Amino acid sequence: MLPDWITSTGRVGNRLSDPLFLCVLSNTDTCRIPKISAAGATTELNDYTPAADSEIVVHGSPQSTPELPMKPGGAPTPAVMTRAALQLTGMPYFFVNAGLRIVPNVPLIDLGAEPGRDIRYGRAVLRPDVISKSASVIGLQLGKLSDSVIIGESIPGGTTTALGVLTALGYDYGVSSSCRENPLKIKRDVVQQGIRASGITLDEVKNDPMRAVASVGDPMMPAVVGLVRGMVVSDCEIVLAGGTQMIAVFALLKHLGIDRDNISIATTKYVYQDGSIDFDSVIRDLGCRIHVVDPGFADSAIAGLRKYEAGEVKEGVGAGGAMYAAGMLGIDQKTILDQIEAVYAELMRGGQ
Repeated sequence: MLPDWITSTGRVGNRLSDPLFLCVLSNTDTCRIPKISAAGATTELNDYTPAADSEIVVHGSPQSTPELPMKPGGAPTPAVMTRAALQLTGMPYFFVNAGLRIVPNVPLIDLGAEPGRDIRYGRAVLRPDVISKSASVIGLQLGKLSDSVIIGESIPGGTTTALGVLTALGYDYGVSSSCRENPLKIKRDVVQQGIRASGITLDEVKNDPMRAVASVGDPMMPAVVGLVRGMVVSDCEIVLAGGTQMIAVFALLKHLGIDRDNISIATTKYVYQDGSIDFDSVIRDLGCRIHVVDPGFADSAIAGLRKYEAGEVKEGVGAGGAMYAAGMLGIDQKTILDQIEAVYAELMRGGQ
């Protein structure tokens, strides 16, 4: 039964009794394009964001970064939601290095991937098939450990690369943004430049979707695809934790013919309510179930958390999926909000 702070567009998985949480960390040069991403305090610091996010989840504060991955006085990284959910549930977790520039001070499963390149040049990801195969080996083993797996991501610039892959595959859904004002026109221009530079066509990528990833995607995508490919063998419930990046992954799974019966997407209400993306078409075209989590930030005493209600940041680091699992395990909204506020206070103390 769904708690009252979570809604779902379809069947709810009934095997979320012993979940395992994964978060795939990647970098891409696409995030260095001005005005594309608000994942870091500045464009120059975007490369540090995945490392900082994982360190916040594990340690409560960043250790490998020169400053907090947020603008002063702004909304905090969604890592505070993920850490709170993991603390309340005791879920085991792993981080996966799928092309990092800054290696965090946390244990990592390393796929040997290189960071993604700028998609404007049409050669965004080196050897996505190799990344996917390596991840599949890991996914096959991890799928044996639990009846349900939550897979999140942290990759600055990820909504732009998601738009690239979705566009290449023929979908026009739009994408969300970590910015309050979504720079969707800039993203579309960047994507069209990359598609022209790559020379790919719709007919080509429909039959070989990894070409879309290689041309205008990012290394997180083949990593998650591979993890899922390995896990479906174990028939476990898989929740893709994120917004439009995971919609792009779900589209790839569809075009690759991977069984999606036990796969759904969990995200925050801040992504689901974003008018920049057409979720009705996503649900209709891709047939995916979407779980929507409301962490209750409208009632928070912390101004930074209330900024999520105004459209800042919205999602990331598997926050929606981690909170979905917490809710399905019996955690109520007030308890998760109180814990998020405590994690936020811890982060502010550590960041001074």
